Amino acid sequence: MKYGIAFFPSKKLQDLANSYRMRYDPHYSLIPPHVTLKNPFEASDEEITSISAALHDISKNHESISLNVYKISSFSPVNNVIYLKIESNQALENLHSALHSGYFKDNADYAFVPHITIGQNLSDDEHSDVLGQLKMTTVNYQETMDRFHLLYQLENGSWTVYETFQLGKDC
Repeated sequence: MKYGIAFFPSKKLQDLANSYRMRYDPHYSLIPPHVTLKNPFEASDEEITSISAALHDISKNHESISLNVYKISSFSPVNNVIYLKIESNQALENLHSALHSGYFKDNADYAFVPHITIGQNLSDDEHSDVLGQLKMTTVNYQETMDRFHLLYQLENGSWTVYETFQLGKDC
């Protein structure tokens, strides 16, 4: 089965992201707006028990994380993804590192850029036009993330929560 790890922001921030995703993100109906902490990975039913235990250890050793969403940006020219950019901070980097070392070691394709995708799979012209418009939008959201989620992918391609891990708590 395919799993992933993510934060889900507040409803207010999800509403903002969805106002764009409805038009510009074909994955809109598959998963709510989120911050990916670990890209999708395969695991068996047996492995997920060990993964869950490791995630509990990680969560209790990391405190809540402040998120500052401050602009709209893009991964162009690498790919035509438009996103809400999140200012990186040490707590977020530390959690990301913990989710990519030890039991979770892997070779990430890209450097960690905290973000919430609002548009993807756009043609070059559409990407340029939409990004040009959205870059003029003022974005300033701050909130605290106190939990992350282990997600799994259903047969129809949508994602749902398998388990939730509260930061700084031994749950």
